[in-house]
Amino acid sequence: FTPILLAPLALAACGDPAPTYVDQAWVRLSPNKDMPSSGYFIAHGGDADTALRGVLTDYALKVEMHESMSEGGKMTMKPIESVPIPAKSKVAFAPGGKHLMLWGVNDTAIGRGKMTLTFLLANGDRLLVDAIIEKPGAAAPASAPSPDDHKAH
Repeated sequence: FTPILLAPLALAACGDPAPTYVDQAWVRLSPNKDMPSSGYFIAHGGDADTALRGVLTDYALKVEMHESMSEGGKMTMKPIESVPIPAKSKVAFAPGGKHLMLWGVNDTAIGRGKMTLTFLLANGDRLLVDAIIEKPGAAAPASAPSPDDHKAH
């Protein structure tokens, strides 16, 4: 046993930059099949700033990122092209704020209770994340983001 040979391996592991990742993804189905369903998740910033450029899935006809906001006392919603994910931060897509709109969620995914989402990052990374599918009107999963999760910790 030679401890000297193990030292370079230990240092290499410490030097790897922490990646950006996404978790707690879920989709609330729309009660009306002609209306879009909503998707939520938390993006965790790694050691470097990046941005979320879009989300794809084979299990819906179309996915867009949107943001709800209050303008003149009325709630409005607008599409967003890119969402910054600063290093070492959390960005929550949660009810009442940023969210995904998913049109035409696939019956197979609904039957399975989950669907795979592909998150496209500005640095070229593609993150595949399974999202739990919740029926219309169901409460958010216990692990789902709350509106308070958007603050940096």
